[in-house]
Amino acid sequence: MKLLTETVHDVQFLKEDVGNGKKKYYIKGIFLQGNIKNQNGRIYPIEVLQKEVDKFNKDYVLQNRAIGELGHAESPTVNFDKASHLIKSIKQNGNDFIGTAKILDDTPMGKITKALMDEGVKLAVSSRALGSLKEQAGPEGPIKIVQPDFMLATVDIVHNPSAPEAFVENNIINENVEWLLDSKTKKWIPQYVKGAKRILANKGRKDKNVIMAKLYEDFIRKL
Repeated sequence: MKLLTETVHDVQFLKEDVGNGKKKYYIKGIFLQGNIKNQNGRIYPIEVLQKEVDKFNKDYVLQNRAIGELGHAESPTVNFDKASHLIKSIKQNGNDFIGTAKILDDTPMGKITKALMDEGVKLAVSSRALGSLKEQAGPEGPIKIVQPDFMLATVDIVHNPSAPEAFVENNIINENVEWLLDSKTKKWIPQYVKGAKRILANKGRKDKNVIMAKLYEDFIRKL
C-alpha cells in the first residue's frame, strides 16, 4: 500500500460572524475528485471513491471523529495532537465530493489555522489515503489507476503555493514508501528499503545523493 496525497485548490476558507465578537471558521469545497487524471497522473474511479467515502462517512464523520491535520503528514496515522479541523460532511456531486469542515477553536493547530486565515495566507486541502496503483497506457502517456483497496485516512489543510507542481516534488519520497499493516500491533508501518529502491532506480547520481540523504533523515526521525 502506498501513501497517496492529492491536493485540491478549489476550496474556500470562510469566516462567519456569530455575535459577541466571535467568528466561526470553516472550509467548504471539493475534497476528492473521481474519473479525472490529476496532477500526479492518477485517476480515482468514481466507484472506488463512492465506496470509501460512504465508509468514511459512516465510521468517522457521523461518529464526530473525522479529524484532519494542519500540514503535510508523512504517515497514514492521524495524530490528534496536530488536529486542526473536524470534517462535518462529504457529499457526492457528480464526479466531485464536496466537503465541509469546522476549524477547531481550542487546539494549537486550530488556532494557527485561524491566524493564517486572518492574515490571508493561501491554503488548500489535501486528501490522505492508502492504496495501490495499476499503471496503464493513456492517450497522453501512462496513467495510474487507483485500485479498490483505497482507504481514506482524512483530509488535511496544507499551504497552497503558486505552482501546484511543488506538491508533487515535496511528496515524491513519502508517496513511494510502501506501508504494511502490522498483524500484531494493528498499526501501519513504513517499508523504507523497498520504497527507497523504487525511488532510486531511475535517478541520476546527483539526484540519488539528495534523495538518499532525505530518506535517511526521515528514517532516523521516525525511530
